Amino acid sequence: MFLTPLFSLSPLHLLLLLAFLPSTPAQDHLSFTFNNFKASPNLTLAGIAEFKPSGLLALTNGTRRGQAGHAFFPKPFPFKASPNATASSFSTSFIFSISPEYPTLSGQGIAFVLAPAPGLPGAYPNQFLGLFNETNNGKITNHVVAIELDTIQNREFQDINDNHVGIDINGLESNMSEPAGYYSNGKLQNLSLISGKAMQVWVEYDGGKKKMNVTMAPVDLPKPNTPLLTLSMDLSPILNQTMYVGFSSSSGSFSTSHYLLAWSFKINGLADEFDFSQLPKLPCIGHKKVSRLLTIGLPLGVVLVFGVLSGVVYYVRRKRKFAEVLEDWELDYGPHRFKYKDLYIATKGFREKGLLGTGGFGRVYRGILPTSKIEVAVKSLSHESGQGMKEFVAEIVSIGRLRHRNLVQLLGYCRRKGELLLVYDYMPNGSLDKLLYDQPSCTLNWQQRFRVIKGVASGLFYLHEEWQQVVVHRDVKPSNVLLDGELNGRLGDFGLARLSDHGTDPQTTHVAGTLEYLAPEHTRTGKATTSTDVYAFGAFLLEVVCGRRPIEPRAAADDLVLVDWVYSFWSRGEVLRTVDAKLGSEYVGEEVELVLKLGLLCSHSEPVARPNMRQVVEYLEGDIPLLELKLMGISTVGLTFAHHEGFDDFALSYPSCMDKTFTHSSSVAESHLSGAR
Repeated sequence: MFLTPLFSLSPLHLLLLLAFLPSTPAQDHLSFTFNNFKASPNLTLAGIAEFKPSGLLALTNGTRRGQAGHAFFPKPFPFKASPNATASSFSTSFIFSISPEYPTLSGQGIAFVLAPAPGLPGAYPNQFLGLFNETNNGKITNHVVAIELDTIQNREFQDINDNHVGIDINGLESNMSEPAGYYSNGKLQNLSLISGKAMQVWVEYDGGKKKMNVTMAPVDLPKPNTPLLTLSMDLSPILNQTMYVGFSSSSGSFSTSHYLLAWSFKINGLADEFDFSQLPKLPCIGHKKVSRLLTIGLPLGVVLVFGVLSGVVYYVRRKRKFAEVLEDWELDYGPHRFKYKDLYIATKGFREKGLLGTGGFGRVYRGILPTSKIEVAVKSLSHESGQGMKEFVAEIVSIGRLRHRNLVQLLGYCRRKGELLLVYDYMPNGSLDKLLYDQPSCTLNWQQRFRVIKGVASGLFYLHEEWQQVVVHRDVKPSNVLLDGELNGRLGDFGLARLSDHGTDPQTTHVAGTLEYLAPEHTRTGKATTSTDVYAFGAFLLEVVCGRRPIEPRAAADDLVLVDWVYSFWSRGEVLRTVDAKLGSEYVGEEVELVLKLGLLCSHSEPVARPNMRQVVEYLEGDIPLLELKLMGISTVGLTFAHHEGFDDFALSYPSCMDKTFTHSSSVAESHLSGAR
């Protein structure tokens, strides 16, 4: 067949020929480069992400807590020729900056993401980085690859520290992670992710060698020859045929701005380098506008003198009003200390209108911090500035480092004259006991109660075994369990908590807590342990299911103590009759029975017979079957509870031997115990 040379064809014939040529798939876009983000480039934003007029892409804006921000390229990229093919090579580079409000306290960090969709529906903010949630974290069906720049150490995800880079496959427990830094002359140079400085990251995946390299460096240095991370892994089973690329970030308890300055990406090749002359400028950290009054000279000397004198008088009065107790040793604790002035403004002068509650340990006020607009709860305590204050504040700062989704976050403290002020996360739904007893407009259903129970158990397990030290809470009860906006239970009020190293005995030698929740050995020895926390948790379990307090002063003599009352029904095989009447029949019988049996087991008078919190969590999660409870002696041996033993003498001696920190309800219980027993 004779072929006509292409150069001899007319333009019209060439157009017709090109129209019938098969198109090559996935050639529409294989790369892009953004030297800045001016004029709102073609990216899909979600959450609180926004473009700044300066050309920055702000994934979080530094003003809202507990929020996530997403930025994705709007079109998918072809990562495989077919669903079962080998994943292609790809490369990306980006410049970022993380600027916290406080120098050492920040949000959660940034993650570069490969995802099946341009967004991550159902993902949680905070420690989940806007990538996953409690249900899907770690599942192979996610098909998500992420490079995390993590600034908070979340031990539940096995984080190595609070300043690391990790490669995450389908979950937040990194397949590989290293402290943030770069190699220079064979040595690792550390970088602080929250320094507010611009840094560049390179991510390169070789589809042939099945290997991913992650490299980072300050923005003014060239790319290091040695990567920070190298993961040998075939991404073909993880990546779909087409995937979206983008970023995710989330704010935490402290205001933080997460910025992107530039971004480039390419399939089957190295991502383009940036034109650094086009990069946007980062905002100045800590810059304050100078008042115009300082730039304009006062025309009359008399007015100047009068203004100075007035200013001096105002300054002296204001300084006296906001005078704080500040000693040299407190300077070591840095941002954990709040200014009294800020707390005074936040609570509008500690007005009664903002009072959330009053207890044996002080008054709690609702407030909004003036600079960050963070909503907080401020607890005011009385104290004497004695020898033990340094140790007490040190423990407060240590407890402030706790990070768990079922603990109320202690943000810091302030000392002023005769006051000690503790600053916590604000919980909009208040304490659990109000929803159980104070005739609320809505009643917690069983699913909500069971979720609260499992949440508090998880928080206690973290305190006892998962943190770097052992934390004995010493006051577990419904009034110290607060509910967030989604009715998740969070254990709070660490005013009595004590810390000790793993493998050592706690050093407490005096009784403190609330009478109805005290273990018998605590009242005899004064020593609080993780087992005494388990005892209090047992009373808490029965209370949440039954809707009754541990001691009911108005009940008949045989029904006075809740654990005895529940045990009497259990021994007759009628334990479900103890369920809170407000639940009706809307509950899962197997779950209710499990919680009641656990409550009895945790309330055993002998500490060795009680489970630890690790076992409690395993029972509640169904990791240990219900039948194993019977093997521990519930159905065959029976329980001996402390309310029949030692409480008469204890109640009668209460005024002289108990710590003054007992709540008012304790004295009521004491009077009834001493009279009824």
